[in-house]
Amino acid sequence: MTIQLNGLHVEIPENIRNVDDLLKHYQLENRIVIIELNNEIADKSKYTELPIADGDKVEMIHFVGGG
Repeated sequence: MTIQLNGLHVEIPENIRNVDDLLKHYQLENRIVIIELNNEIADKSKYTELPIADGDKVEMIHFVGGG
């Protein structure tokens, strides 16, 4: 399946069914991440319920520490 992720078209495995699966795929499930799915900010408590479909537009913003 192809989605637009942070402005780039990427192929993701078919077993990714929801936002939570997508975060696990990119190993971001234990980080603070803001997800925008099809131009709407996703509620973190619903990541397991929000489906990811072919052609979806996803923006992921995660915080990185440093100095």
